[in-house]
Amino acid sequence: MFVKVCGLSTPESVQAAVESGADAVGFVLTKSPREVSAEQARTLLAGVPAGTTAVGVFRHESAADAVAIAREAGLEWVQLHGSRTPEDVRTVHDAGMRVIRAVTLGAAPEEFADWGEEMLLVDAAVPGSGEAWDYGLMREKGLASRNWLLAGGLSPENVASAVEAASAWGVDVSSGVESSRGVKDLAKVRAFVKAAKQPN
Repeated sequence: MFVKVCGLSTPESVQAAVESGADAVGFVLTKSPREVSAEQARTLLAGVPAGTTAVGVFRHESAADAVAIAREAGLEWVQLHGSRTPEDVRTVHDAGMRVIRAVTLGAAPEEFADWGEEMLLVDAAVPGSGEAWDYGLMREKGLASRNWLLAGGLSPENVASAVEAASAWGVDVSSGVESSRGVKDLAKVRAFVKAAKQPN
């Protein structure tokens, strides 16, 4: 089970994610309560060991701007939210970087097609709400052969059942491991990774 902990903004939260066995960590480089600057992300990156994927998260920025900011931060992975095109994925790849493309459950069928991204992230119909949804709906999306991350409303308490319901390849969490908006609860981070990785 691939586990990504997103919205990290302190060395302590990065350490908690890494030491608990997270496969990836995410730094939000777009307007958000969890936003960090490229300079801050570069500093936090020092706490991410080789073998752990570090991702820069973007929403409204163009793919070219996302690449430039990610490069400034020292990151090799770019996560693109918002309305995107196959050309956006190519732009990131042409820069020598890798892509996580985010869509919502209610996205058009063609947005679930394989555009060449390394991973597809599927969020709730209302992303950022932090509310659980019917994860079983993902079984109808035909993603069984793809590297895709389930997101939206996940917590240490429900991640194991959500993974089973959705037959997910991986999971992504942010608000579900926070004590308040934008503030990570280190105990919840550890508990989430443990719960996600335990055998069903």
